Amino acid sequence: MLVTSIPQYVQGLLNVKVDLTTTDKKTIYTAPSNADFNASVISSILAINKSSSASTLSFTITGDGVDGGSGAVTSHEFLYTTNTTLSALSTVEFLPNTSRDLILNAGEVVKVQAGHADRVQIIMSIQEYAVVRTPQVDL
Repeated sequence: MLVTSIPQYVQGLLNVKVDLTTTDKKTIYTAPSNADFNASVISSILAINKSSSASTLSFTITGDGVDGGSGAVTSHEFLYTTNTTLSALSTVEFLPNTSRDLILNAGEVVKVQAGHADRVQIIMSIQEYAVVRTPQVDL
């Protein structure tokens, strides 16, 4: 992803890997929110069901958005996907078209909840963008 009107620099490339050992909703990524970072781009969300039984998975994003009732901008939780079925011993890509990256603004949070404990693992590939370039000698 490149926004040509705003100078941005890739500051970090990372894979977030999580083994969902409970059915509790779990924060798996928070976009950096210091003054140098202004966005993160998730280019892949893989969910792997390692069990011989099916399970379900739900993702949410917490951040600023327009409240449907008042029209005010507030921070609340948005469903990205809910109760998506994962077949036994399967892998699902939640961003199946590589041109459909998921953009997170500073401070936004991705959470996941599995329908069953100890069945599902998540791998997310993320690029973090900064408005200031870090010199090579500081890396």
